[in-house]
Amino acid sequence: MKKVMGVINLVNEPDDLEELTYFRCPASVPFGGRYRLIDFTLSSMVNSGIDNVAVFTQHKYRSLMDHLGSGKEWDLDRKRDGLFVLPSVLDEPTGISRGDLFQFYSHRDYFYRGKEELVIISRSHMVCNINYNEVVSYHQDMQADITVIYKEVDEEIPAKFRRLAVKDDGRVTLIEDHTGRLRTNKISMEMYVMSKALLLDMVESCLAQGYDHLVRDGIMKNIDKLSVYGYKYEGHLGIVNSIQSYYRQSMQLLDPKVWRELFFQKNLIYTKVKDEPPAKYLDSANVKNSLIANGCIIEGRAENCILFRGVKIRKGAYVKNSIILQNCEIEENVIIENAILDKDVFISRGRVLTGDYRAPFIAAKTKVI
Repeated sequence: MKKVMGVINLVNEPDDLEELTYFRCPASVPFGGRYRLIDFTLSSMVNSGIDNVAVFTQHKYRSLMDHLGSGKEWDLDRKRDGLFVLPSVLDEPTGISRGDLFQFYSHRDYFYRGKEELVIISRSHMVCNINYNEVVSYHQDMQADITVIYKEVDEEIPAKFRRLAVKDDGRVTLIEDHTGRLRTNKISMEMYVMSKALLLDMVESCLAQGYDHLVRDGIMKNIDKLSVYGYKYEGHLGIVNSIQSYYRQSMQLLDPKVWRELFFQKNLIYTKVKDEPPAKYLDSANVKNSLIANGCIIEGRAENCILFRGVKIRKGAYVKNSIILQNCEIEENVIIENAILDKDVFISRGRVLTGDYRAPFIAAKTKVI
C-alpha cells in the first residue's frame, strides 16, 4: 500500500505491567518466547505493504531502540521511507512530555515529507496478525473520515480498553474510556485509519484549543461531526497492558489453535534475530505442553511454561504455569508455579515461589532470590 503510512503511537500508552516495565516501555516487553509486543503491529503493517512507518516514543525506549535497530528484520532499512523512531519532545515552558497530538505536531515534518494520503495509527499492545489492506478497502468503500478497528469479545478482559457503540450500518456513535458505563461487547483495538490531511487538521485545531490527545479530544469530542465507521476484526486478539492480561495472553499461546492463528498465517510475525544453539534436554528433563526457545538447557521439569532464550533449569527443579524470560537460571530443587520471571533472574537452590493464576508472582529484572 504505497498510499498509506503507518504510525505506532507509544505516547501515553496504558501501562499496568508493573515490574516488566521498570526498565523498558510496554512496546518492548518480551512476549511469546522470542518476540516483543511491538513486533505484531509492526509486522502487520509491513505485511500489508506499508513501507513508511514511524514509531512515536515517550519513555524508557532504550531497549526498544536496541530491538528495532535499522528495521532490517522488517525490511524497513531503506534509502526512501523505511522505519523512523521519533523521540518524545518536551514542552518548552513546563519541561514535561505532553499528549500524542503535541508529539505529532512536533514531528509534523515527517507527515509533510511523506507522499502517502492515508495514515494508520496503532498502539503496540494489541497482539494480533491483521491485514490492513482489508481495513483500508473498507474505509474507502464507506467513504469514512475515520475507521476504527474493533473486536467483539464474550469474556471479561483484565486490561484497559475502550468500548464502542456501533450501529448496524457500521457507524460508530460513541467511544468510551475504560471507566465508562457503556454496555457492549465491542472493544476498540486502538487502530485508526484516516487521511493525513484530516490528522494534521485535527492536530492544529485541538492544540489551538488546548487539547492534545488524539482519541479523547480529536475523535471522541467530534464523533457527531465526523463520519466514523467501525471495522469488525474476526481474528485472535490479545490486549496486553496489565500483568493479568500479559499472563493470560501468554498462557493462551500454549493452545495450538491460537499459536497457529498468530504465527502460521501466510503473513509472518518478524522479530530481531539472535543466533543461539538449539535447546538442550538432558536425561533427567521432563517437559510438557511448553514453548521452549533456543539456547535453553533443561535438566528438571517444565509444565505449561514459556521459556525464553538461554533459560537454565537445573536438576530436580519443577516449573509449572510460568513465564521465564531470557537468561534466567533456576537452581536445583526449586519449585516455581504461576510466576513471571524477568530477564537474568537467579533463583537459588531449594526455593519455593508460587503465585495465583489471577495474581502471578513477579520477579523484576536481574533479581537474585
